[in-house]
Amino acid sequence: MEISTRELKITPTSSELTFNDVVGTWKARWGINRMNYTVEPGLYSVGKPNSNSPVLVSANYKMSFDSLRKELSGVDAWILVLDTKGINVWCAAGKGTFGTQELLNRIAIVQLEKVVSHSKVIVPQLGAPGISAHVVAKFSGFKVVYGPVRAKDLKKFIESGMKATPEMRTVKFTTYDRLVLTPVELVGTFKVSLMIFGVLFLLNLLGLGPFGLVDFYGYMGSVLVGCVLTPVLLPLIPGRAFAWKGWMLGFIWAIIVNVLNGWNEWTAVPQYSILKALGYMLILPSVAAFLAMNFTGASTFTSFSGVLKEMRKAVPAIIISLILGIILLLVNSFIKL
Repeated sequence: MEISTRELKITPTSSELTFNDVVGTWKARWGINRMNYTVEPGLYSVGKPNSNSPVLVSANYKMSFDSLRKELSGVDAWILVLDTKGINVWCAAGKGTFGTQELLNRIAIVQLEKVVSHSKVIVPQLGAPGISAHVVAKFSGFKVVYGPVRAKDLKKFIESGMKATPEMRTVKFTTYDRLVLTPVELVGTFKVSLMIFGVLFLLNLLGLGPFGLVDFYGYMGSVLVGCVLTPVLLPLIPGRAFAWKGWMLGFIWAIIVNVLNGWNEWTAVPQYSILKALGYMLILPSVAAFLAMNFTGASTFTSFSGVLKEMRKAVPAIIISLILGIILLLVNSFIKL
């Protein structure tokens, strides 16, 4: 239900999530309808806010919107939703969609000055990289107040007169935080993997194989290393670059694959040639490294500029390694060494 006047359009919402909201979040986590999981940009009301109630800024990615409103039980507030193209606050701030111009546009569109008598908007701390507070104040008259990192701290933040404790300002990227990101990466990789398996099947038909069971579990293992194991063990893996971390674990996995197939000191006759073994050492770490880079971005481990620097170095190296490895596997089909 919407409350509309000749000038204002305000949409009421609730702090209680429905079963459909929970299911929608689960589906988005697994990449199902992820890019369409959005809410309409605009002004929303939680509880019974008045002209003195706080204005909280969020993204139109529904998971971000739901994460905010579910923490506002008993709070009367306004939620100003920006059009971030369905991207969460943290990532959108890095990409520029959760930005100064969009905030200014949305303040003007909803005519916020007619809704509240104060001149403050609370922007999540993780959105700070995209917002220039002085520019917002200059062109809109609204002062930007940076709220806590976590939505669950908003009540205390508001009750304390919009003062954040050091704990509220601390950005954490826990094992759980990293783990919940893995399903959508796995689903996206699965789609690409089906195409790769299709190509391998065609190569087998053309007699350029055989690509069999070892190739399958070797590749799938590197996918799990890059999409799951690397982000889970991120702080424990030496180095800073995500690609390097993924490559290291992928290299260990390639060694394991070769050892399982006879390349060790206890077995005199390996199950496949040295060319194939070398091919695995080039391909499997590269796959893991590339997938691990999907977890870069505006995180506690790196920065936007750091991501660009890493990709400039890592992507060419990964491509070269993959090409050389594929050549070795193809040559192996004709020459056994």
